[in-house]
Amino acid sequence: MIQSDNRSHRAILRELARKAMISRGLQPDFTPQALAELDNLHPDTVLTGKVRDQRYMLWCSIDNHDSRDLDQLTVAEALPDGSSRLLVAIADVDALVSKGTVIDEHAMQNTTSVYTSAEIFPMLPERLSTDLTSLNYHCERMTLVVDMNISRDGELLKSEVYRSLVRSRAKLDYATVGAWIEGAELVPPEVARVQGLSENIRLQDRLAILMKKFRHGLGALDFETRESTPVFDGDMILELRETQRNRARDIIEEFMISANEATAAFLADKNFPTFRRIVKNPKRWSRIVEIAAEHDTKLPEEPDSKALQDFMAQQKAKDPENFADLSLSIIKLLGPGEYAIGFPGEPSEGHFGLAVKNYSHSTAPNRRYPDLITHRLLKNAMAGKEVPYAHEELESLALHCTQKEDDAKKVERQVSKSAAALVLEHHIGEQYDAIVTGAADKGTWVRIQHPHIEGRVIHGAEGIDVGHRIRVELIATDVENGYIDFKKV
Repeated sequence: MIQSDNRSHRAILRELARKAMISRGLQPDFTPQALAELDNLHPDTVLTGKVRDQRYMLWCSIDNHDSRDLDQLTVAEALPDGSSRLLVAIADVDALVSKGTVIDEHAMQNTTSVYTSAEIFPMLPERLSTDLTSLNYHCERMTLVVDMNISRDGELLKSEVYRSLVRSRAKLDYATVGAWIEGAELVPPEVARVQGLSENIRLQDRLAILMKKFRHGLGALDFETRESTPVFDGDMILELRETQRNRARDIIEEFMISANEATAAFLADKNFPTFRRIVKNPKRWSRIVEIAAEHDTKLPEEPDSKALQDFMAQQKAKDPENFADLSLSIIKLLGPGEYAIGFPGEPSEGHFGLAVKNYSHSTAPNRRYPDLITHRLLKNAMAGKEVPYAHEELESLALHCTQKEDDAKKVERQVSKSAAALVLEHHIGEQYDAIVTGAADKGTWVRIQHPHIEGRVIHGAEGIDVGHRIRVELIATDVENGYIDFKKV
């Protein structure tokens, strides 16, 4: 049993993260052979073949303030007919990480970067993901650009994908940009010093609002979640602080969704397979119907994303204070996403939450392996070459990526719960308001309200289900295993 008194919280969590990764078949470190490959890698900025030069455009990145693996840049342009041109530039990781290399084999094993509060375990070596393939400020980088035309109503009208050389004019973060465009702060200095960038980001904000409204009109689900992350004072956790959502996050979310739709459509038009992200119709739709009925709304007996979104929108307007709790319940009941291959001419599942049929992951190749696979498909399709993967290989990769993503999330959740256990270990016996987030044969889980921490109900779980509000008492914590145990009061 780990004793946390007088020990660095960061060191405890780092040790637990590494153990959890290894136990789930994830590699926390790179082999000497993988690191040796880095010596021969250099950014390619030579304009050869069908590569455009768009360094003149007002590209910028918007991400977390501490993000160093920057995958995307965005820029927008108002068109005379009232529509808009939206461009998303995505790091061309494949230009440096070829299929079958040692670095690629490591990335394929983990399939994702693992983000824990104590340490980040990148999918690619840091010299790649935070430097050579990162779209850093004022660096010229080769990218794949998704160039889209958006109607005045927010609808994606047409798009194209091509390779382009770009340069970032500003590295921005969600908190700063969000506070500015929502009116709480002045123009950030990083924006003000680039002529025209302020107006461009304002245009991007307006465009994201229109796109979000259009998607929700089609039945895409609008959620609001609350996540608490540890705040360190040196190597000790000071508190758990809630992550705030704002319109800057909405800009990137909306643009990435459209870019992922556009890349899937591009591959389908080229008669190429697509490495799709799907969310199947929820198996626990009947419980979602029950929750809606508890709020005086009748949903259809069969899964219907449009009806569910209408209900969610009504509840957000009626009870904004508790909307995050409702969102959490619905998210849990929808079930997880997974990867699947869409072969030309064959039907496949869509993404229930986004209300789209053909959706790929393509916008984060520094941190997600499926995106790197999609890029290789895109580049071969653009060049008129054959599909770079066999059908059986793609199907195997889809299953592997789904499994490893699940493993990575379990590691992240375990470390997050261990951090929460460190915060709560001296609060045994205290009582909290909670909402039930999971109910199955393997156990019942709740999330307490302040701070937002999830744990298992050990005693008194009989008869409660997802979405129920109860009062619980903290009865035990286990930092090593990430256990937080409650009993129903």
